[in-house]
Formats: sequence, structure tokens, C-alpha cells
Amino acid sequence: MTARDSARDQAREKWQHRGDGRPAFAVDPGPGRESVWDYPRPPRVERDSRRVEVRTGTVLLADTVRSLRVLETASPPTFYLPVEDIQRELLLRAPGRSECEWKGTASYWALASSEESEQAIAWSYAAPLQGFELIAGHMAFYPGRVECRLAGERVEPQAGGFYGGWVTSEIVGPFKGESGTGRW
Repeated sequence: MTARDSARDQAREKWQHRGDGRPAFAVDPGPGRESVWDYPRPPRVERDSRRVEVRTGTVLLADTVRSLRVLETASPPTFYLPVEDIQRELLLRAPGRSECEWKGTASYWALASSEESEQAIAWSYAAPLQGFELIAGHMAFYPGRVECRLAGERVEPQAGGFYGGWVTSEIVGPFKGESGTGRW
């Protein structure tokens, strides 16, 4: 086992909640809604055919009905869009990388025309870990940095700045990302 594998295993073990029972503090979703506390850990990847649009100002960056929705305990869903449905010429690689214990190494993307071309608005996994191969060739966008819409509804960003979950009216929390939620 490599040091990287050992670090991933340790990160995977630290989680207190794994979607196998909704904690007492979780909101009851009621009919037609989902609780993020019912999502699994490790996360699950699902195909989603609802229309997803991503804009910056009046510029349409992405438009698809072929997204992937990643569901993980305590987090709002993250939507990954196929690169074929993204205006890739409007993006450039941003500095930095991060490591997800489930998905692998993420690369970041910024607006090519922005004066703040180092601020990431999206991320991707070129070589995702086993179980997450479907997200290769897809990008996820931060709804706090660009306008994201799911089936016409404006998406709210997940708290915390680092996370990229999409908060919509169909889900209830509370959500990981707020102060004190690091081990959720």
C-alpha cells in the first residue's frame, strides 16, 4: 500500500455519518423531497436528464440534459456536465489541485477572459478512482461563482467556499460546509 492509498483510507474512515441512518438533527424531507442524510458514503453517481445551464453574466458556458449527479451523505448533490456540452474555449486551467478520498485528484478551471483568471469556477477529474469512472470527461461548476440552473431553478451554493454542492428546493439538510461540520 502506498502512502497516498493509506492517506485515502484514513480520510475515508474519519466520517461519522455514512447515510445508513438519518441523524436526529436532520430535517425530515417530507413528500417529493430528498434528505442529504439519506445519500450514501461512499458517494453514488446517477445520470440526470433535467436541463442544466451554467452562465457567467449573459454568456452561456454550458447547457446539457446529460449530467451526472453525485450524491454523498450530508452534502447537496454535485452536478457533473459532459465536456461536449461546455464552451471549453471559454475556460483555462487554473492553479492548484485537491484530493478527494473517493474521486481522486481534481484539477481546476477558470474563465479565460476574466481578470481573475486564477479563481476556479469549475473542476474535473481526469483519472477518477475506481467506482467514479463515469465522471471522467465531465466538469462540475461552483454555483457561488457562476450562475447555475437546474430545471429552471436558480441553484444556491453550498456553504463553506470549498464545496460545490447545488442547493435546490428539492433537498433538505442541514448541509456539510457550515462551521463545525467538518467530520460529517
